[in-house]
Amino acid sequence: MRAITVIPGQQGSVALTDMPEPPDEDGPILVQTQAVGICGTDLEIIGGEYGSAPPGQDRLVIGHESLGRVAEAAPGTGFGAGDLVVGIVRRRDPVPCPACAAGHWDMCMNGQYTERGIKGRHGYASERYRIHPEYLVAVDPALGILGVLLEPTTVVAKAWDHIEKIGRRAAWAPEKVLITGAGPIGLLAALLATQRGYQTYVLDRVTEGRKPEMVRRLGATYVHSEDLGEAAAEADIVIECTGHLQMLLEAGPQHVRYRIICLTGVSAAGAEANVDPGLLNRNMVLQNSVLFGSVNANRHHYELAAKALAQADSGWLGDLITRQVPLDQWTDAYARQPDDIKTILNFPGASP
Repeated sequence: MRAITVIPGQQGSVALTDMPEPPDEDGPILVQTQAVGICGTDLEIIGGEYGSAPPGQDRLVIGHESLGRVAEAAPGTGFGAGDLVVGIVRRRDPVPCPACAAGHWDMCMNGQYTERGIKGRHGYASERYRIHPEYLVAVDPALGILGVLLEPTTVVAKAWDHIEKIGRRAAWAPEKVLITGAGPIGLLAALLATQRGYQTYVLDRVTEGRKPEMVRRLGATYVHSEDLGEAAAEADIVIECTGHLQMLLEAGPQHVRYRIICLTGVSAAGAEANVDPGLLNRNMVLQNSVLFGSVNANRHHYELAAKALAQADSGWLGDLITRQVPLDQWTDAYARQPDDIKTILNFPGASP
């Protein structure tokens, strides 16, 4: 079967290669891949920045944002042929640590987890894969190809889950949310904010085009980066989706109480900053604010994300996908275009 693979750590090694059929020990369910989404993680792995192949193998099948249809399923798995499904990315560590033992493998404490398409386990950018049912999530058939948005939605579903858990520490009545970044993660974070009824602001650098329009169609307010101050001053909840913290921290809370800030974007190391750490500390402590990071997701977050997508406007979701590239033209999928939001790679036999 064909698959998109790399030699981890080797820039320029990405290729469409022939790979063996998935072994039976990978699971009793055989899935025919419909599409995979492309994100910054894939591009970084292709660039040789990180990633690791399964033990004893040179190449890693990449791809962690998946959508597939069940081709075969053993009795008792809970799945049947034709089911539209998404594979979970992370696998619990073999020890397991207390978090993994409880099914919270996204919070693994010893780092021995594996991740499909990223760390020690082949991903989903292959024509077929096998999987165990505990790592497979059913998608509303009405979503069709839009089900490929499930994995990125889990990132913000987890963020919201943890924000709300932190908020329950005291009486809390948030009204305004600031999302920084109008990429796919930022727009999906805004979707979940508006589904909760919050007054939502989305910040980005562009001044026109698809991203501001997508924000407005949600009923949210688009904010250009030069106008960050007012939006930041009023927000009860902030979800940072870019990894660029300088402006956000400089315009940090002066009077807002109980603010919760969730970081989902990964910053580059070594960047210079002009933030006053004493002022930041003072504001965070005296205002009972919380700053925390969030990455990956467990099965609960996949299920939350599936519900959120099922409730969303399909036309709006469809416009998140700016390009669909067939497998035979795979190199185009990994070349970013200026107006891209989400690019997906379609596999043969993909349904509309």
